[in-house]
Amino acid sequence: MSKKAKLLADKKKQTPHDEAFKKLLQTFFKEFIELFFPELDKLLDYSNTRFLMQELLVDIVGEESRKLDLLLETKCKGTDAYILVHMEPQSYKQADFNERMFIYFSRLFETYRKTHRLILPIAIFTSEEHRNELDTLTMAVPEREIIRFHFWKLELRRQDYRQFIDSDNPAAAALLSQMGYNEEERREVRLSFLRMILRLEKQLDEARLALIMSVFDLYYEPDPVQDQTILEEISKHNPEEGVAIMELMPAWKRWGYEEGLEQGMEKGLEKGLEKGLEKGLEKGIEKGIEKGIEKGIEKGLKKGLAKGKEQGTQAILSKLVEKGFTPEQIADTIDLPIEQVQKLLAR
Repeated sequence: MSKKAKLLADKKKQTPHDEAFKKLLQTFFKEFIELFFPELDKLLDYSNTRFLMQELLVDIVGEESRKLDLLLETKCKGTDAYILVHMEPQSYKQADFNERMFIYFSRLFETYRKTHRLILPIAIFTSEEHRNELDTLTMAVPEREIIRFHFWKLELRRQDYRQFIDSDNPAAAALLSQMGYNEEERREVRLSFLRMILRLEKQLDEARLALIMSVFDLYYEPDPVQDQTILEEISKHNPEEGVAIMELMPAWKRWGYEEGLEQGMEKGLEKGLEKGLEKGLEKGIEKGIEKGIEKGIEKGLKKGLAKGKEQGTQAILSKLVEKGFTPEQIADTIDLPIEQVQKLLAR
């Protein structure tokens, strides 16, 4: 394969990643800048931000026409001066990338120099490799410097994920899987992400939550065994948190459970309980029991309990007792012998 063909293949392979990253930046631009570029955050007036049509540029180095990934217009705080912010996500290795950034900057300067006081170029490296990318371009003769071009850069793999797990910033949650961690830390990254999502659920709508989860999953391949242990651990220590995670991640299978329990918990609790357990079963418990337990747990428990997968079930039964349901009422509702219900509640 020729060098050019390989480059095109790499670009095609990374297109879904680049598009997802672009959508993330468009949705959470302010949060992204606040998190990774605090010096720029002090400069930008976000109330005047708007994304511009993609600029078609002729890349002299590659002899190809291309569009800038993200170009937006905003203002400096306290002034009427317009500035441009050019953000360039880069998910694959590209020779002379610093030269390309300079070329893009030059084209923008040529077009907007009369109307915009500043052009701020930012490169975001999302490659899985740990590299210290160049962020300058210089040209000089022995006694005179001709050009010294700088751009801002973010290399996600060089970021320590631990510094971000307590953040309520949506960009931090979405990009956690692209940060620096080893194989032994994968489980902690997954667990931390889920807890970040639970906090963000209180401030974001479903569409933005789905975007965050989809970007995270692009760079993280779930391990079924690992996911099972995470869910069991959470449900054991915090049943409401475990149920909340299952409701937030319907595509995440409840590994280790039989089909009936898996479908019952996913559909029954999602449609029936409607986050009732998450909020202390204050609302929706009657419908949740009727739709969730009768349709889901009724079938799922019989199979799941027979194989020892009882952690989540016991937590749910305990919550029903806390809401005033007697063992007899629970046994009648879920069609289990009273002795078996009492045995489960006694554990």
